[in-house]
Amino acid sequence: MATSDFPYASALVWFRRDLRDFDHAALYHALKSAPRVYCAFVFDTDILDRLEDKADRRVEFIWESVRELKEALRAQGGDLIVRHGYAEEEIPALATELEIEAVYANRDYEPSANLRDSKVAQALQRTAVAFHDFKDQVIFERDEILTQSGKPYGVFTPYRNAWLRKVEDIFLRPYGVDPDTAHLARHDAGTMPSLEALGFERTNLRSLAIPTGMRGGAQLFADFLERIDSYKNARDYPGLKGPSYLSVHLRFGTVSIRHLARTAWRMEGGGAETWLAELIWREFYFQILHHHPELAEGRTYKPEFDALPFPDDTTLFDSWCEGRTGYPLVDAAMRQLNQSGYMHNRPRMVAASFLVKDLLVDWRRGERYFAEKLIDYDFAANNGGWQWAASTGCDAQPWFRIFNPVTQSERFDGQGKFIRKYVPELAPCNDKEIHAPWTMSNTRQQALGLIIGRDYPMPIVDHAMRREQALALYKSAQSSLAATE
Repeated sequence: MATSDFPYASALVWFRRDLRDFDHAALYHALKSAPRVYCAFVFDTDILDRLEDKADRRVEFIWESVRELKEALRAQGGDLIVRHGYAEEEIPALATELEIEAVYANRDYEPSANLRDSKVAQALQRTAVAFHDFKDQVIFERDEILTQSGKPYGVFTPYRNAWLRKVEDIFLRPYGVDPDTAHLARHDAGTMPSLEALGFERTNLRSLAIPTGMRGGAQLFADFLERIDSYKNARDYPGLKGPSYLSVHLRFGTVSIRHLARTAWRMEGGGAETWLAELIWREFYFQILHHHPELAEGRTYKPEFDALPFPDDTTLFDSWCEGRTGYPLVDAAMRQLNQSGYMHNRPRMVAASFLVKDLLVDWRRGERYFAEKLIDYDFAANNGGWQWAASTGCDAQPWFRIFNPVTQSERFDGQGKFIRKYVPELAPCNDKEIHAPWTMSNTRQQALGLIIGRDYPMPIVDHAMRREQALALYKSAQSSLAATE
């Protein structure tokens, strides 16, 4: 029952992709609305059961971050109740068990998450428990950035410009939870289930030195701020320490988007400006997904390319997955992904373009493979990136623009540092040979002890030939559309 000072006597904060105890919209509003606030996280069986690989870096990252969050809340007098089950069952059950009057959560934007939240809200409503959700993982959401005619943007640059015109301090202000942490309620939550109890096992996350949780996010951001001035130029070169490496922390909310965007917005220089634009790209893809939920069903943004007749050769696809295409930059990118769950953005674009426009494999297969492997996997960004590379999406690369994997390699990994790290068999090559090792003479190969076709694959396709086939494929799709209009 509500008291004179609060609308509710007790509330529950349901943590999801917001694993932090600071600048947290749902936690802030719950602490302002009830004198007794419980916190919970659910390892959702509906999600976990769909993961075939039980050595999943994402699950381990989440587990470590949840453990840190639990410790942080306990240090403030509260706790984190950690359950393993179906969220649509666990949250209503917790509400009943703890006599909760309102559940607070931060919004997600994927259709499956929206459906889950709708089911939870309906179940809570049946027991007269309120459900409140808030914007937290973006600065602007849904319909907050629209064209002058009230329509969603389909091109990034005008969206970015509208975003920058609208943003001001009030949108970037943190949700200060510290003044009200006395309202955190401690429940005998017990220990959280182990990774093994969830059905998963340890990965190489620790050996990769990927810092987890809030401390990890803060550490990486502090490091990036020392390098941000060089970001604009360094970000395209996978052999350099250019990116922020914060994507996984943004994905699971161990950092605050308001803090990151506010810092970049207030800084001067091309590095901060370019990085802020990358954060805006992230929101652009979220709003695209909101207005086009059919993308989650495998549809293309541009309908004329929905049924491109890709040859879809499984043998070629498998070689791409394994990093055995014979094109060094592509192979280095795929091996980086397989070994670490991360892929630098420039090689990511090249590898995606190569799968679609050189191997002529349906982009959806690449999208699914990245979804399985990427530790920072986010549906909106992954789908947006793949549709950009496949020229089927909004503001996508024109279909007639096709990356040359050799010239991309020469331009962005000129000394072969990235290639040598992930394709060590090519290490003996000089800086020119390493980008197209099949062009070395037999004498040179023997001198290096590196026989192409034995120690490293010959190219599995001829780029020039496949380029022409890709152009014909896309041109045919456009011609077919024109004929029906």
